[in-house]
Amino acid sequence: MEKMPYRVELDTALVSTSIEEVATSDWQQGLPTLRGHQVVLRELRASDAASLCALLTTEEVARFISPPPTTVEGFEKFIAWTLRQRTAGAYVCFAVTLRGFDTAIGIFQVRNLGSTFDTAEWGFAIGSPFWGTGVFEDGAELVLDFAFETLGVHRLEARAAVKNGRGNGALLKMGAVQECVLRQSFQKDGAYLDQVLYAILDTDWGGRRAAITEPATVRIH
Repeated sequence: MEKMPYRVELDTALVSTSIEEVATSDWQQGLPTLRGHQVVLRELRASDAASLCALLTTEEVARFISPPPTTVEGFEKFIAWTLRQRTAGAYVCFAVTLRGFDTAIGIFQVRNLGSTFDTAEWGFAIGSPFWGTGVFEDGAELVLDFAFETLGVHRLEARAAVKNGRGNGALLKMGAVQECVLRQSFQKDGAYLDQVLYAILDTDWGGRRAAITEPATVRIH
């Protein structure tokens, strides 16, 4: 999801929010907290704005995504927007934190592409100090489980610039299938970039998860 659905120029309302940890399947009322081996994914909070601003506005992170907010206040507005979109049933955004710590180091997003979540698009941004540590894969598994099992997604799409080697590698690692190249479909810094369109179907993910959790066969000779 390199082209972020949020646009600061279209959203000037700043909403004060205080979200407690939620343990419920009614995600429109509040996102559940998802726990992996290394990460905890939870609802975004206004207090996450400072760390997200510091980590997601660096050149290496922002290189292949739409320009993120440039100030802490801008991220506060973004966070308030995500909560309104979640309540409306159109979009979810998880903060990525490390187990034992509550500082947001990145985000995972899933947005509806139709009237229901039958077809959706996902995207992610993780602070560069945490690249190559397994944080992405751990969080991505949680988000994909949530998308297919809770949101009821059938087809989950993602886009990555052809030049974004790390993003393409991350999607392939999660079992995404490359379907086509979208020519000059993403504008960044005045230039048009080609993007690769990926998709994961619910049947793809179900098969992958079954293979991961299936016990090894013991052969006796």
